[in-house]
Amino acid sequence: MTPTTAPTAPTLWQAFRFWLKLGCISFGGPAGQIAIMHQELVERRRWISERRFLHALNYCMLLPGPEAQQLATYIGWLLHRTRGGIIAGGLFVLPSLLLLVLLSWLYMAFGQQPLVAGLFYGIKPAVTAIVLQAAHRIGTRALRNGWLWGIAGAAFVAIFALQLPFPLIVAGAALAGYAGGRLLPQAFTAGIA
Repeated sequence: MTPTTAPTAPTLWQAFRFWLKLGCISFGGPAGQIAIMHQELVERRRWISERRFLHALNYCMLLPGPEAQQLATYIGWLLHRTRGGIIAGGLFVLPSLLLLVLLSWLYMAFGQQPLVAGLFYGIKPAVTAIVLQAAHRIGTRALRNGWLWGIAGAAFVAIFALQLPFPLIVAGAALAGYAGGRLLPQAFTAGIA
């Protein structure tokens, strides 16, 4: 989608079917869920622009709580206002909850059986691959220059090596972005569509 191409508006029924599908297939935690939303909503269906998606994602990641859930609810609201937000938020959680209850029951009842144990162990590397692919996909779109990659790398080191508190890392990244915006505005500005 080019910056001048307007996203197409789905019907409420099309959106309902998408959110139901997403709720049933969204594995891999927030990174996997966000990657699926990006691929489906921005690239495939073109219901929302790339810039609007990344803008919404940035704000949802700063809010307390699950960012993928907040992003789905916000996009649902953007597409169909209150009804869309309720549908997207509800269907993002309910099918996953039912699948989790079913998988938990299977594990508790049959987890010691070699077939079931093998299935659960086989899921782990697949989910890991989904999360890594999602992080790479979103990262390459959001981090457009070396300065932004540097901030992301510093945040990674701060989280995993230094084990600094998350609010401190966010504040440090915000300060680096503010300073970068003042000193190198061409590298730290992004338009919102």
